[in-house]
Amino acid sequence: MQPTAEFAEPFAELPDAVEDTWGEEEVAETDDQHHGVRTIVLPATSDRPSTIEQSFVVEPECHGYRLDRFLQKKIRRLSRARIQRVIHGDCDVEGRKARPNTRVYSGQRVSFRRPAPSEPEVPRNIGIVHTDPDFYVIDKPAGLPIHPTARYHYSTLTAVLRERFPDEALQVAHRLDRETSGLMLVARNPESGSRLKIAFQKRLVHKRYLAIVVGELPLGDGEELLIDKPLGTAGTVVRVRVGVRAVADGGLPAQTVVRVLRRFPGHTLVECRPHTGRQHQIRVHLWDLGYPIVGDKLYPDEELFMKWSEEGDAAIAGLLPLPRHALHAAGIGFPHPRSGELVEFSADLPSDLARFLDELI
Repeated sequence: MQPTAEFAEPFAELPDAVEDTWGEEEVAETDDQHHGVRTIVLPATSDRPSTIEQSFVVEPECHGYRLDRFLQKKIRRLSRARIQRVIHGDCDVEGRKARPNTRVYSGQRVSFRRPAPSEPEVPRNIGIVHTDPDFYVIDKPAGLPIHPTARYHYSTLTAVLRERFPDEALQVAHRLDRETSGLMLVARNPESGSRLKIAFQKRLVHKRYLAIVVGELPLGDGEELLIDKPLGTAGTVVRVRVGVRAVADGGLPAQTVVRVLRRFPGHTLVECRPHTGRQHQIRVHLWDLGYPIVGDKLYPDEELFMKWSEEGDAAIAGLLPLPRHALHAAGIGFPHPRSGELVEFSADLPSDLARFLDELI
C-alpha cells in the first residue's frame, strides 16, 4: 500500500506578537550539548506519500452551505475553478461522493484526495534539545519549512512532528524562515500552548540569533547597536518582501540589538537580539544597515530571488557563497508555562555555517 499524507488536523500556530520516551530504533543521540542537555535527533523516514488527503469538519456557521462555497472558505488560496476540479476529483462528504452543489451540514466531514506533488528534497532530521511535559525545544535544520504550502507537504516540520509524536496535540509556538536553522518551541498541550502564546504577546520570550554578514561592522568590543526602524511590506513584485517603512505609511515598530562576536576577512559574525517579532526583521535590518546576511536570496537581490523561485537551486548555483542564508536561532529564554520560572536553551552554530567561517581564515 502506498503511503498517504493526511492533513486533516493541521498544527495550531501561535502568533509571535507578531517541540517522553520512544523506541531506541527511532532515535540517534549526538554529542552536542546544550546547557548539559543531550540532543536527540529524530531521523527522516524514507516513505513518501503518493496521495495527499485533506479533510475539514463543517462548523455550525457553515451549516447548509454548498460544498464548493464551503471549500472556498476553507482553502482561500484556490480559485473557484480549482475548487470545482477538486470536487469532481476524489472528494466525499461523510464517505459519500459529492458534487459542487451538495449541501453540507454542521459536524459533517468533507474529505478530498489528490496525487502528492513532487517537492524539493529537504532535511527531515530534527534535534530534540529538551523534553518537558509541557513543551519540546527542537533544533530545526535549515531548509525545512514549518507548515504545508503549495510547494511543500511531506517535507515540513509539522509533518515530521506528526510522524514522530502521533498521539500528541502539538502546537508550533512561533515561526522561523525555511532557510533559518535553530531553536523552536513546540507546546505539548493546549494549556501550555495558551501560556506560551501569552508569553510571546507580552514579549517575555527572548531570542538570540547568530548571523554572518557581508562586510566588517565598525563596532567596538562589547559595543551594541540598536536598530530601531519600523518595517512594512515593500510593495514590490515579490509580495513577501519587507522593507523599512514609516509608521505613518503602515510600518510597524521593529527593534534589533546587534553585537559583533568575531571579525573575518570581508565578513562579520554578529549576535542579534530582536525586541520585536516582525517578518524578516533581522534580515531587513542588517541589509538596510549595509551588511546583508551571507547567502540571502531576497535581500538585497529581488531578481535573484525570482530566478530561484521560478527555476530552482540549479539556476543560481555559484551565484551565492552559501546555498542558504547564514542565520541561526542560537538561544531562547522564556517563562516555563507551568511554573513561570525562566528557562533558557542554546544551540551551537551548525556545521555548514561553522565551515564557511573556517574557510574565511
